[in-house]
Amino acid sequence: MNLFTERVVKIVQNIPTGKVMSYGQVASAAGNPRGARQVVRVLHAMSRQHQLPWHRIINAQGEISFTENNQKELLEAEGIVFEANGKVNFTTYRWFPEETFEES
Repeated sequence: MNLFTERVVKIVQNIPTGKVMSYGQVASAAGNPRGARQVVRVLHAMSRQHQLPWHRIINAQGEISFTENNQKELLEAEGIVFEANGKVNFTTYRWFPEETFEES
């Protein structure tokens, strides 16, 4: 596993219940501000293996990108309330990891 992937896994594993991050925010915290698509690939390939809370990652607009899964229900079960426009309020629910990494 490369360094960026390791960092993404660690960051996502540590997102607390009831909090979210955006793909780009995870990428930036892992050291690659332009790596949002890589975060998508990591989540797709490694969520089950590493038991990642993939549902806590949403897009930069506060929306769920993949509506065919049960992401909204999982987030609501954790206490996240969606606004009338279907978005998550980042001011209320965004999580910022204590540890971030320099650009790799």
